[in-house]
Amino acid sequence: MDVLNIGAVSVAYGEKQVLDEVEFTVNAGETFGLIGLNGVGKTTLIKSVLGLRDVDSGSIAIKGYQPNDVKARVGFAYLPERFDPPPFLTGMEFIKFSLSLYKAPFNEDAAFKAAELLALDPQALKNRMHTYSKGMRQKVGLLATFLTGCELLILDEPMSGLDPKARALVKRMLVEARNEGRTVFLSSHILSDMNEICDRVAVLHATKIQYIGTPEGLRKQGKDENLEKAFLNLIDSK
Repeated sequence: MDVLNIGAVSVAYGEKQVLDEVEFTVNAGETFGLIGLNGVGKTTLIKSVLGLRDVDSGSIAIKGYQPNDVKARVGFAYLPERFDPPPFLTGMEFIKFSLSLYKAPFNEDAAFKAAELLALDPQALKNRMHTYSKGMRQKVGLLATFLTGCELLILDEPMSGLDPKARALVKRMLVEARNEGRTVFLSSHILSDMNEICDRVAVLHATKIQYIGTPEGLRKQGKDENLEKAFLNLIDSK
C-alpha cells in the first residue's frame, strides 16, 4: 500500500527548474531515503509534500489525499531541516506541547527514557532551550517527532548537528520505528547512514530522479564497494 505517492512533480523558481517530473512511491512500513547534494531540491520536494509549496505540475498524495486536505495531515509528523524551537520553552514543555497538537498522550517518564536512548541528559529537559547546543535541540526535535506515535515520519536531514554517537542512536530508533510498522521518509546527504537504515532510496540530481531501488542495488549497478562511490559515479555520469 502506498503511503506517499509523488506523481511527475515539477517545480521551478522563476527560470530555474528545481524538480522535473519527479516520481516515486513510499510504501507502508518502509524506510525510504531521498539522496542528493545540498541545494538539489530535496527540501523543496518535502515542502511540496507538506503542502507548504505548490507544485507547477504533477500530483502528490498522502494516503490517497492531497497535501492540503485535513485527512492527509492526520497521522504524520515532520521534523524540518532547520529545527528552531521556541527558546523560552524547556525541552519538556516543547515535547508536551508537540504531543498535544497530535492529541497524543504525554508521559514525563516516557520522555525521560526516550531522552536517555538518545544520550540526552533527562535533567536537561527541564532547562530552557536557549541554553541548548544545536545537537541538543535536534535531539529534542527528534524526541517530539517519535513520541507523537504517528505512523508516518517525514524527516529532513535528521542527523543535522549530531555527533557520531547520537547518529548511531538515531539510526537505532529508526530501525525500531520500522520494526513497529511505521513508515519513514527522510532526506540526507550522509550516505553511510542511508545505506544502513533505508529499505529503498531515490537519488535526486539535475532536477530528476536518477535511481530508485535498494542501496545494495545502487552499489551493484556501478560495481562499487560502498554507497558513497556508487552515488558519486551515478551523478558524475549525468
